[in-house]
Amino acid sequence: MAEAVTAPGTLRTVLSDARLVAAKDLRLELRSRVGISQVLPFALLVVLLFAFALDPDRRVLGAATPGLYWMVVLFSSVLAVGRSFGVEAEDGVLDGLRLSGLSPAGIYLGKVGALLVELLVLDLVLALAVVVFYGTDISGPVLLAAVVGTATVGIAAAGGAYGGLTARMRGRDTLLPLLLLPLLAPVLIGGTRGVEVALGRDAGPGWPWVGLLGIFALVYLTLGTLMFRPLLEDA
Repeated sequence: MAEAVTAPGTLRTVLSDARLVAAKDLRLELRSRVGISQVLPFALLVVLLFAFALDPDRRVLGAATPGLYWMVVLFSSVLAVGRSFGVEAEDGVLDGLRLSGLSPAGIYLGKVGALLVELLVLDLVLALAVVVFYGTDISGPVLLAAVVGTATVGIAAAGGAYGGLTARMRGRDTLLPLLLLPLLAPVLIGGTRGVEVALGRDAGPGWPWVGLLGIFALVYLTLGTLMFRPLLEDA
């Protein structure tokens, strides 16, 4: 009976801590506007450069659109993750979080939640840019939203874990992409295939790719929640 009472209380504590950390990270982003002034312009510039490079052959550009979209999302996500943990490591915020009494699982979930909000905004802006610059038509908006949303949860979950791991390491700006980008290969594959179906480029089923992306996200959310305590202590 005691365990049944403790578990809900522990869950409420973790969720409450997660809300505090997520709100703190989002307030920091709103004040610094690094995502708006650096990450987002970088992503839009890459989308525009791909449009210039492949514009002479619109068929090639149309066929490559899903893969190009996810490549830009992944590289921009690495920048966002590195920035999120790098600032806190330099300013000693990670030490403060470790000594604050907040649960490590709550800290991890809060950082993932903040990253998720930031990356979803990035996804939306990039999707609009692809429609404008590439002349892309969306035939399956519900599937597209499911693919992008589920994939972004996986990116944020993996980024939260590896961002914490590399926060205090020397050369983290180059080490983080070397560790994180190969790990996100399932997101690149599943996201690209799912978007191909959503854009009408592939007649196959798209929802199995959403399931694959959901498994990836669930695995890393679970691992990150369980393993963030030692990561935070080592950071």
